[in-house]
Amino acid sequence: MDPLTLAGPLEVAGLPLHPLVVHAVVVLTPLTALALVLGSVWPAARRRLGIVTPLAALLLAVLVPVTVAAGEALAVVVGAQPAVVAHGDYGRMLLPWVLGMLAVATAQWAWFRWGEPRLGARSAGRARLVSIVLAVLAVAVAAGSTTMVVLIGDSGARAVWGGILG
Repeated sequence: MDPLTLAGPLEVAGLPLHPLVVHAVVVLTPLTALALVLGSVWPAARRRLGIVTPLAALLLAVLVPVTVAAGEALAVVVGAQPAVVAHGDYGRMLLPWVLGMLAVATAQWAWFRWGEPRLGARSAGRARLVSIVLAVLAVAVAAGSTTMVVLIGDSGARAVWGGILG
């Protein structure tokens, strides 16, 4: 058996699962971050997006651990090279940010669907404060998750292409 051959559920059609699913995370994370920020500051976007933003964040909360597990399985095959270890370390840092996006997206959706209409009629100042806090949290988790994806992608590219391109 070839030592670079993966076996088991972490491959698709003989290809390692990690490079296949990582692209979904790379695309969906900044899109979800953008939707989260837009939903917190632009009512028209919020109405159009609706439940889509929390569902995208939920999908990410499922995809990130799958991607990390597939990456760890691939790292066993590739070996503990410093660039691969660094990439794996960065990769494990994304899940807390994605879970933060899920929490904020769900809270934001619930707030603007049920909370703001009820509290806003009684206390516009408190309703405004909650909206501002949610917007600040949205920007924080969006920036953090997007930054992590960039760092993870950079370290992954260096792990794959660093020895070839210098």
